[in-house]
Amino acid sequence: MSWNPVLDPQTPIGDQVDLIDTLIIPRARDIGGFEVRRALPAPKRQMVGPFIFFDQMGPAEFVTGQGIDVRPHPHIGLATITYLYRGRLHHRDSLGTDQWIEPGAVNWMVAGNGITHSERTDGAMRAAPHGLFGIQTWVALPKDHEDRAPEFDHAGKEALPLLEGEGKSVRLILGRGWGEKAPVRTFSDMIYADAVLEPGAAIPLPADHEDRGIYVTAGSVLVAGEEHAAGRMAIFRPGDEITLRAGGQGARLVILGGETLEGPRYIWWNLVASSKERIEEAKEAWRKGDWAHGRFRLPPGDDAEFIPAPPR
Repeated sequence: MSWNPVLDPQTPIGDQVDLIDTLIIPRARDIGGFEVRRALPAPKRQMVGPFIFFDQMGPAEFVTGQGIDVRPHPHIGLATITYLYRGRLHHRDSLGTDQWIEPGAVNWMVAGNGITHSERTDGAMRAAPHGLFGIQTWVALPKDHEDRAPEFDHAGKEALPLLEGEGKSVRLILGRGWGEKAPVRTFSDMIYADAVLEPGAAIPLPADHEDRGIYVTAGSVLVAGEEHAAGRMAIFRPGDEITLRAGGQGARLVILGGETLEGPRYIWWNLVASSKERIEEAKEAWRKGDWAHGRFRLPPGDDAEFIPAPPR
């Protein structure tokens, strides 16, 4: 059986427990005038399925000449996805990828043994005021894929399954759900979806995923009669039948989860691994800064600067 800290044979089930196992209130952080709200990892929960990092970016408005500048930095042992509701971000990585991230599209970057990337709002974007609002997540890779070669995949908005009806619109970003499967290849079973609900509309969560959670980005949802407003993550017990209903203003939410991994993961800065040794090896490689011959390269077209490793 895969590792899941929630699965405990002594824990009561059925009417003896609440439907929500864990409720997370994200921590707000200011990164140079741009606010992010971090829901994962949290003190009570490291992952939801394979999802180990979850940030709400914005919403933010930038005046002419300003924007986001996330300089080149490394990743190992994970895959990243930045899903936008509004705005654009320029992604470059050490594979030579040069791709704009746009609302509704999937940019799936698999770090594996090591990759470097940057994300900016640059070029013509800064010639006028602009906004940004979205979600950034990391998916931890199973042990047998931690050392795979890095890769990048892109799927446009039109390529993703869209389920509509009965007051709801659900775009499947990654994995499988409600009888549909997203086109991007993943390395473990998962679900990641963007759901928009009209007031009072209901949506069931697929019960065949081992781990499931939601994050409300707008409006509110009701679970077992209790209302949960925007800016909250709720994680549900495995196996429970869950149906969500939108509140009086409707709702927009992220649905995430899937197969849990073989064990917990270590996290240091932007590095994720199943062992401390893997973290230390990658940390040392980045600090050496041997971009020509070392483990990490800088992105072509964005190699004039990088983020130094933290001192700790």
